[in-house]
Amino acid sequence: MTVNQISIFLENKYGKLSEILTLLAKEHIRIVAATVADTSEYGILRIIVSNPQKAYQILKEHNVSANLTDVLAIVTSSDAESFATTLSSFTKAGISIEYMYCFSNHEKTVLFLRTNNRDNAREVIRRQNIGYLCENDLVDL
Repeated sequence: MTVNQISIFLENKYGKLSEILTLLAKEHIRIVAATVADTSEYGILRIIVSNPQKAYQILKEHNVSANLTDVLAIVTSSDAESFATTLSSFTKAGISIEYMYCFSNHEKTVLFLRTNNRDNAREVIRRQNIGYLCENDLVDL
């Protein structure tokens, strides 16, 4: 139900994103999903990868500022109605979504979520029978 996400703090300088991706590419790390949030001074690259422990180790060895955290990985249909229905389950339970990003593979979409209450969010997923992925599932995507 949760997967490891790597959050990487980047200076807003030309080539920094490419530099990080090149480090991971040299070790054959596959990126499953990614998002970048930025301000005028820095950016945060959040990635879901095929081997998060190895990727995290590589980044640390190269003095890259990174954190490893768990996020929920839920599966829904790629249409907007399914997104709305799935996310409304959390809203009805009083759970806020701090951030979300996703990827789609044909008709299915995987949503990566961070909520204000992961334990309650897990309970919603169980009660509502929402599909989800675990770390091992990422290898086959």
